[in-house]
Amino acid sequence: MQHAEISLLADAAGDTVPPEFTAATIFTQIRLTSLIALFLVVAAALYLYGVYRLRQRGDGWPAGRTVAFLLGGLGSIAAVTVTGIEAYDTTLLSVHMVQHMVLTMVGPIFLALGAPVTLALRNLRVRPRKLLLAVLHSRVARVLTFPLVAFGLFIANPFILYFTDVYRATLEHAWLHELVHVHFIVTGCLFFWPLLSQDPLPNRWPYPARALLMVLSVPFHTVFGLTIMQSQTLLGGDWYPNLHLTWADPRSDQVVAGGILWAGGEIVSVTMLGILVLQWIRQSEREARRTDRALDRAEAEAARADTDAVGPRAD
Repeated sequence: MQHAEISLLADAAGDTVPPEFTAATIFTQIRLTSLIALFLVVAAALYLYGVYRLRQRGDGWPAGRTVAFLLGGLGSIAAVTVTGIEAYDTTLLSVHMVQHMVLTMVGPIFLALGAPVTLALRNLRVRPRKLLLAVLHSRVARVLTFPLVAFGLFIANPFILYFTDVYRATLEHAWLHELVHVHFIVTGCLFFWPLLSQDPLPNRWPYPARALLMVLSVPFHTVFGLTIMQSQTLLGGDWYPNLHLTWADPRSDQVVAGGILWAGGEIVSVTMLGILVLQWIRQSEREARRTDRALDRAEAEAARADTDAVGPRAD
């Protein structure tokens, strides 16, 4: 794996260090042979096939959902897992934090907006559809997607990862490092899916409660980012100093990493609040239109009843 090779190279040779990380590195260190790249391709193919099947039978599917899932969701995950960001995510903590933010927040938000579960339900036959619904509404799913449980996992996991020996282990073992990537995505999906997605999930809170939960998550990023920035202990212990990078200082890079968490978390949270408010407004408009139609039908029925009661006029 490229990031492991870079780290081992720097650790093994005293004066040999990986090349400096630049914007160009993101595009020159692309690796399309990983398992996550295969997953992204399969997920994109299945989603597009589902859209194609709907259109073949004359049903529509919002283009915005397709763009959100493919470009915003899978695209953002690909941008930090098959490019130079992945190659340097064990070399620079700041690069790793960019990856963390995208896998935990950006990717899951757009995946939720793509409503893949709804797409699957509209394509599956009766038995697989019932099976999928049974899984979605199972006791395990209800517990994991309950907003307060998902919120707790979302908040607690980073502290457990970065302020224990777990993070150092992820730097030393490639398989554990990849597992953490999956963990980031799953945790983000558990938190954001019930808040944003139009899929038929359990534990759907009303929009005011969802917005409140997002507001409560904002201080977490501030506290977490500031804690990392002000910490006198390097995350990962002596891992980063042992890389002997001549073009980066581990302590300064950790300050940058904390700033990325702080600023990035607040930006994403505010954007998330904006999306929730927009969805809330649209739902209110739909409910208002339904109410208007119901009133119109009631008035029409009342008018017909009055006409029937009067009866035809005599000549």
